[in-house]
Amino acid sequence: MNDENSGPLAGLRVVDMTTSYAGPTAAMYLADLGATVIKVERPGRGDDARSWGPPFVDGASAWFASANRNKKSIVVDLRSDTGREVLLRLLDTADVFLQNMNPAKLVGMGIAGDALRSRNPRLIYCAMSGFGLDGPDSGLPGYDLVAQARSGLMSVTGEAGRSPQRVSTALSDVVTGMCAAVAINAALVRQARTGEGELIDVSLLDTDLALMAPRIAAYHAGEPEPAPSGGADSVLAVYQPFAASDRSLVVAIGNDAMWKRFCEAVDLPELAADPALADNAGRRAHRPRITRFVAERIATRTAAEWLLTFGALDIPAASVQSLSEVVQDPQVRARGALMPVPGSGGELVSVHSPFRLASLEPRNERFPDLGAHTREILLDLGYTRDDVEMLLETGAVAVEPVEVVS
Repeated sequence: MNDENSGPLAGLRVVDMTTSYAGPTAAMYLADLGATVIKVERPGRGDDARSWGPPFVDGASAWFASANRNKKSIVVDLRSDTGREVLLRLLDTADVFLQNMNPAKLVGMGIAGDALRSRNPRLIYCAMSGFGLDGPDSGLPGYDLVAQARSGLMSVTGEAGRSPQRVSTALSDVVTGMCAAVAINAALVRQARTGEGELIDVSLLDTDLALMAPRIAAYHAGEPEPAPSGGADSVLAVYQPFAASDRSLVVAIGNDAMWKRFCEAVDLPELAADPALADNAGRRAHRPRITRFVAERIATRTAAEWLLTFGALDIPAASVQSLSEVVQDPQVRARGALMPVPGSGGELVSVHSPFRLASLEPRNERFPDLGAHTREILLDLGYTRDDVEMLLETGAVAVEPVEVVS
C-alpha cells in the first residue's frame, strides 16, 4: 500500500475496528498525525454511525463524516473463518489495533488481546468500552448519555432547580477518543524503543469520571453535594453567565488582581474595597450579594460593549454564541478549525483536531466509502488478484454501497 503521509506517525499502520464515535475519533487523530488507518467494517451497513442522521448529504451522514477523515475502508465478514483469517493477517502487519466489541465476542472469534499479542508481540491493542475490561459491569453496553449519567456529570449540569441535563454534544465519546490517542502515542514511544506492545483499556465512564475530578475531589473534601446551578457554582467567584441588555455573556475571574480590575470595569469600587471580598473564599461566601450587584450592572449595556471593556482590562469573557455564530467566528475561521469535506460542496465539515504541529500540514482526505479500499488492502497483504476475487465471491470480504436510512 503506497502511502505518502507525513507527520510523526507516518509509516505506522493502525487497524480501526471501532464503530459509533469514540473509537473512530481516536483513530482519526492518529491519522491526522500521519498514521495509515484502515477501518474494518461489517458487511451491509458498516460503522453504525454511517446511518446516524439526518442530516445526510448525498447519502453520507454528517456525524460519520466528522470522525472518519483520512482513513481507508475494508469490509470483512468476521462471522466466517475466511473473514477472520483476513483480519488476523491484517493485524499481523499492524502497529495499533482499536476495537470496541464485547469482550466475550472477541474471545469467541480469537481476537482478544492476549491472543493477538502472542501472534504480534509489538501490537498495541486498545480496547474501548462503556465501563472498562473488568469490574461487575464490564459487559454492559455503554453510550455517551449513559456515561454522563453514571459519572455524576449530568447531576451538576442544567439550570438551578431543574432536572439534570446531558451536556449536549458527544462529550464522553470525543474526550474518550482523545484519551485513547494519548495512551496509544505513549505506547508507540516505547514500541519504537523496545518493540514491545501494550494492552490499553479506555472507557467512557473513566473518561467522565476524569472530567468530574475537581467536583469529586471537592465533594470528598467536605463540599456539599452539588446540583444543577446554571453554571454559577464554580470554585471561583465570579465565574458564570450574566444577561447583558441584548444577550448572555460569561465572565471568568481567576485571581484577586483580576477581581479588582473587574470591579473597576463594572463600576463597583465598593466591592473592590470590601475586605470580606478580598480573596476567593470570601467572594464565594458572599456570592449571592456579588451576583446581584454585578447582574444589575451587566444588564445596563450590550454584550459587545462589555466585551470591549473587559478586553481592555484583560478580563476573560465571551458572549454565549450559537452555532451559527461559532462557524463565522473570526478566530475559528482564522485557525482553519472547520475543514470542508472534499467532494461535499461545503455541505459537510469536520473539525480540526485539537492540536497543531508546526511541522505538519493538516490532512483532510474525504471519509472512505464503505469497502472502498478492500481490494487495495488485500493486495498489499499479499493476496493475489485471484485470491481477492474468490474472497469477494464467498462474501468473506466486500466492496459495496452504503445503505442509509433517511
